[in-house]
Amino acid sequence: MPSRFYAKKARITQRVIPHMFLHSFATHLLERGTDLRYIQNLLGDGSPKTTEIYTHITTKGIEKIVSPLEHLDI
Repeated sequence: MPSRFYAKKARITQRVIPHMFLHSFATHLLERGTDLRYIQNLLGDGSPKTTEIYTHITTKGIEKIVSPLEHLDI
């Protein structure tokens, strides 16, 4: 199916190219907690650096990050 079909289905009014779906797919997986290495494999990227370019890193969920130091019994 052409990207226009999916854009219309998602109610996106701006011009959409297939590459945008790739960015969105990777970003949503990352935001849902999927490991970057799995995303790299799904996208067929040879390098993690390439995958990082596709994924728009967001601050969503950053407040849930716990320092490894918090797990030490000191």
